[in-house]
Amino acid sequence: MHIRKRCAVTGGAGFLGSHLCERLLKDGHDVLCIDNLYTGSKRNIVDLLNNPYFELYRHDITYPLYIEIDEIYNLACPASPIHYQNDPVQTTKVNVHGSINMLGLAKRLKIKIMQASTSEVYGNPIEHPQKESYWGNVNPIGPRSCYDEGKRCAETLFFDYHRQHNLNIKVARIFNTYGPRMHPNDGRVVSNFIVQALTGRPLTIYGDGSQTRSFCYADDLIEGFIKLMGTPDGFTGPVNLGNPVEFTIMELAELVLGLTGSKSELVRKPLPQDDPIMRKPDISLAKEKLGWQPWTPLKEGLIKTIAYFDDLLRSGESM
Repeated sequence: MHIRKRCAVTGGAGFLGSHLCERLLKDGHDVLCIDNLYTGSKRNIVDLLNNPYFELYRHDITYPLYIEIDEIYNLACPASPIHYQNDPVQTTKVNVHGSINMLGLAKRLKIKIMQASTSEVYGNPIEHPQKESYWGNVNPIGPRSCYDEGKRCAETLFFDYHRQHNLNIKVARIFNTYGPRMHPNDGRVVSNFIVQALTGRPLTIYGDGSQTRSFCYADDLIEGFIKLMGTPDGFTGPVNLGNPVEFTIMELAELVLGLTGSKSELVRKPLPQDDPIMRKPDISLAKEKLGWQPWTPLKEGLIKTIAYFDDLLRSGESM
């Protein structure tokens, strides 16, 4: 028998949050989307607004929230360097104060809560690929620290609430994810390359383009969230969710140029400070505990993502 749950998604109007809201509605749940629209957008959830089981609540989770729900997906936080470095103090606040507020709510209601953590907790990794047991190599005082250390502190809080208050927590460490509804100006490599290629501008390669990333399609990642929330209470994670197939930035650039038919040139710029050279998840734990692995090939996912950005640019709605 299906049980209709009331699910809160913080950051629900963002790139991943909107896909999660859509999936939870499809699975037959009530969804409360909580977002202050700092980097999220109503455009991402416009097709959900008329659904009677969906509600948008405009709120900043650095302030307490008093609602009645059955489970929480905590995704609220700007996730691209351009956005999180724009207001680094607020980025740290949403990770620390926001987590405390959401954990306090989960504690009061005695409900399950999932933290959307990040592969950035591994910093510029010395271990490759990265396992969940790896503690990371992170600069605590650099320009990316508000996000990297903010997310690390959030994980600390989640596990302390679990140990001290027996709270049922789930922690997902998200590796590079892409797909429709990415912010066109978020500075991430997939959206950067696609927008540059579609507008005929040069593709910006930082460093020599040999640095690697692993790209996971949004739908695959959301399936990982759902499976993680469905694990027995004793399993907390953290668990890596990402695609273990590794590509160099240069390979990605060439693929985007090929799929868009763009004649854009490549231009090189210096590598930003603390930008990781390698990033690849070990997903053995996700396979074992969740029965999860990504299934969308990069080319297939890029075709869908390019179509989204093409429509966005043609509509003149890009930010």
